[in-house]
Amino acid sequence: MSNPLVLIGCGKMGGAMLAGWLESGEADGGVHVVEPNREAMGDLAAHDRVTVHSAADGLPGDLKPGVVVLAVKPQAMDDALATLSALAGSGAYFLSIAAGKTIGYFEDRLGASVPIVRAMPNTPAAVGRGITAYVANVHVNESQKAQAHRLLEAVGEALEAETEDQIDAVTALSGGGPAYVFLLIETLAAAGAKAGLPEDMAMRLARSTVSGSGELARQSKEAAAQLRINVTSPGGTTAEALKVLMDAENGIQPIFDAAIAAATARSKELAG
Repeated sequence: MSNPLVLIGCGKMGGAMLAGWLESGEADGGVHVVEPNREAMGDLAAHDRVTVHSAADGLPGDLKPGVVVLAVKPQAMDDALATLSALAGSGAYFLSIAAGKTIGYFEDRLGASVPIVRAMPNTPAAVGRGITAYVANVHVNESQKAQAHRLLEAVGEALEAETEDQIDAVTALSGGGPAYVFLLIETLAAAGAKAGLPEDMAMRLARSTVSGSGELARQSKEAAAQLRINVTSPGGTTAEALKVLMDAENGIQPIFDAAIAAATARSKELAG
């Protein structure tokens, strides 16, 4: 049987990951969850492979986990790490999904030689459709990295970044990306209402159009540009809309360039 997992924090993202591990078999060695709000875990708290502790000092003293997954909010990380010093010398590696917390931050608090994986997931993980980019320090071995990949893949796709600097852009693009997509739904619906549709009808059309297009993009082997072309009849209505959206100066590309740049810069500030 594999070494047990330790999960620190079981909110929405931690809970989604835990559910994915249990379903995929990654939690066959058992999971010790540190979560003060047991009731918020719902049925997960009663699973036969899950042991819930209200605080880290309740973890067994002889516990030898393979990995400690840090899923608390960034502002709570200092307090969480202060209680985990014993696990830093247990041979486990640490996998963090906290935005803005660098590998150096964890090495300063856990030890310079502790294996650390820094990951940036996104909220579609809650429905098994997330995507996570991650990067490891030099102390993470190939077996640990492979397990980290599987743990992250249990809630969607996972890919390794080339450098830690890329995580700031990942945070801006895919970490915040769901918010941009939801804004697109709002914007489409509002524009539809201004064009004469009832608000509820416009919103239903916008939600289904965006979610359906996303599923088509996921399943199709064609590039996104080709999928766009497939919808666009020369001289038709979609072509007229795209003239506005693809304007080199005032269209959607320069707006997104500025938005992603701003979010990337803010991520660097928070990590600084």
